[in-house]
Amino acid sequence: MKRLERAWYSGARWPGVLTPLEVLYKHVTARRRQAYQSGRRETWTSPVPVIVVGNITVGGTGKSPLTAWLGRWLEKQGWRPGIISRGYGGHAPRYPFYVNDTSDVAHAGDEPVMLAQQTQLPVVVDPDRPRAARKLIAAGCNILLSDDGLQHHALGRDIELVVVDGMRGFGNGRCLPAGPLREPLSRLQEVDAIISNGDLRPLDAVAQYSMSLIPSAWRHLNDGVCYSIEARPFDGRVHAIAGIGNPQRFFKTLETLGVAFDEHPLPDHHRFSAHDVRFADNRPVVMTAKDAVKCRPFANERCWSLDIEACPEPALIEWLSARLEKL
Repeated sequence: MKRLERAWYSGARWPGVLTPLEVLYKHVTARRRQAYQSGRRETWTSPVPVIVVGNITVGGTGKSPLTAWLGRWLEKQGWRPGIISRGYGGHAPRYPFYVNDTSDVAHAGDEPVMLAQQTQLPVVVDPDRPRAARKLIAAGCNILLSDDGLQHHALGRDIELVVVDGMRGFGNGRCLPAGPLREPLSRLQEVDAIISNGDLRPLDAVAQYSMSLIPSAWRHLNDGVCYSIEARPFDGRVHAIAGIGNPQRFFKTLETLGVAFDEHPLPDHHRFSAHDVRFADNRPVVMTAKDAVKCRPFANERCWSLDIEACPEPALIEWLSARLEKL
C-alpha cells in the first residue's frame, strides 16, 4: 500500500495499469450515491442540524482535529453538540455504542476515543449513522457532527465540509485504486466549503478556507498530565511513532518544534502492542494523540503524546456563524 501511495503523489505512471479497476470503482460509487438521490435507498433526515466533516482522499487530512474544534466551538456558541463516527477498527459488543475517554479502543476505534477525550462531548459509534444520530438526539443533543461522513449518504446533512491536506493535495487526481480519490474532483463543486489544512491552490469550486494544526501540549500517557509545548518534559533524542494516514506530517511537526528523533512510521489505524513502544535504549517515545489512546494500557513512564489543535482562519468562523443562523 505504501508503494502505491507514493506513486499517487509522485507522478508515477504505473498506477495507470489499474484504470479498469478505477472505472469499476467509480461506477459502483456513482450508482450507490444515485440510489440515495433517487430515493431507491432511504436517506434519514434528522430533526436537528447535521454537519458532515469528511474528505475525498484516503489517508489523513486533519478532519478529526477540525471535528474536535467544531464541537468545542459549537458548545461555546450555546449548542449541545454530539459526534457520530463509524468507529473504524473497533468492534463494539452492541450498537449504537456510547464512547467516553476511557472506552476500550478495541470496541470504539481510535478516533472516537480521541474525540471524546479532546472534547468531553457525547460521542456515539455505529455503522448505521442514522441510528447513532437518534441516540444522540435522545440524549439531548441539538446539533450533530458526522466525522468522516461525506460518503455515508444514509444520513442527511445540512452542511458538508471537506478537509484537504494542502501539502499533498489530490495526488494524481484519479480515483481508487489508480489514485487517492474516494470520489471524483467534481464532487467538490457540490459541497458547502473546502477547508485546506495548509496552503492549497485556489479551486474553481465552492467557498474555500484554510486552517492550521497547532501543537498544544505534551501529554503523559500514564497519568494524562499535560505540559506546555515550551516546557518540554523530556530531554534528548526520542523515538517518534506514528500510525496515522500521513506520518510525515507528524514528523515534520516534531522537526518544527526542534525535537531530535528516530522516525517509526506505521500503517494508519495500526494495532499497537507493548513491543511498539519499548526500545532497548530506553529513550522517550513520542506519538500522536490518535495513537496514544491505543497505547495507554501498556504505556511506560517514557511515553508521551503530542496534542494538536485545529486553528481555522477567522473567515471560516464568520462563514460558519452565518450558515448556522439560517438553519
